[in-house]
Amino acid sequence: MTRQGKLQTKTKAVFVRTRRPVRALARLAGTEAAWVRSRRAGADVAVFHELLPPPSGGGHQFIRALSGELARRGLTVELNRISGRTPACLFNSFNFDFHRLRRFARHGCRMVHRVDGPIGVYRGFDDGTDRRILEINHELAEVTVFQSRFSLEKHRELGLELRNPVVIPNAVDPRIFFPPEARESLGGRRLRVIATSWSDNPNKGAGIFTWLDRNLDWSRYELTFVGRSGVPFDRIRTVGPVGSDVVADLLRRHDLYVAASRDDPCSNALLEALACGLPAAYLDSGGHPELVGDAGLAFASADELPAVLERLAEEVDERRRAIRLPSISEVADRFLALLEP
Repeated sequence: MTRQGKLQTKTKAVFVRTRRPVRALARLAGTEAAWVRSRRAGADVAVFHELLPPPSGGGHQFIRALSGELARRGLTVELNRISGRTPACLFNSFNFDFHRLRRFARHGCRMVHRVDGPIGVYRGFDDGTDRRILEINHELAEVTVFQSRFSLEKHRELGLELRNPVVIPNAVDPRIFFPPEARESLGGRRLRVIATSWSDNPNKGAGIFTWLDRNLDWSRYELTFVGRSGVPFDRIRTVGPVGSDVVADLLRRHDLYVAASRDDPCSNALLEALACGLPAAYLDSGGHPELVGDAGLAFASADELPAVLERLAEEVDERRRAIRLPSISEVADRFLALLEP
């Protein structure tokens, strides 16, 4: 590298190191200004969650669906602030500014913490996130909402005891995810199977889909994967990350769903497929059995999937009738009961 190039590299590194504390100070100043402005304001409920623009993952999808349901009931929802007259706050997992929540939290505002994971189990490695969640939970939460019995029991198994736990599963937006008015007969054509995943985490089932790509009977099946995959496929049709409307439309065009994620506490992708009327072949792991019930069949390894798919095809109408999901309205009722001061 030339002398000039080395100088440019050092200058850039100094600029980056300088910019980080400047941004941190600006964020703190913004938090303080927002706190001052909010003291005389009020909403029915505050939600702390850093929403990402769609397409995005299951946590973002659920918070949008819940906030939308509350708004349709005429409730005012404020995001990432707790005004002086706001009586309750729902803060989500670790997906928010911890300093900002601590600054806005106050006596008289009921604090409910919705958690995910355990994150270390779900991701496959421990970076300290679960301990950070535990710390702020013990500091601020009055009630903890787990998304599945699996999630609650796994936290306890790891010694992560959170405050006053209850289990409330996720629910999807019924304006987007619903069954088709009519379905094409399965006779005389290949069975249409679909899987969806926002994340390319290997625990989302990369190994299972790689096995299917190599071994599935392609004269009998067609398989579509929607979202992000960390591995390439030769035979599986792939569709990149798309918005919820497109995901729902694709789901309604298929017959069966494969849920291959491991240690997933409450898969929104699986809930979306069930809401669109798809029986599921699911890895016997995480919260999948709780969500599916009799509306699908479990498998323990990839080589069991062909037989599971065949049985689901034979029982498709029976399995479809067995789909039982909580509505977003029912889930909102349960959250509101917890948020009531």
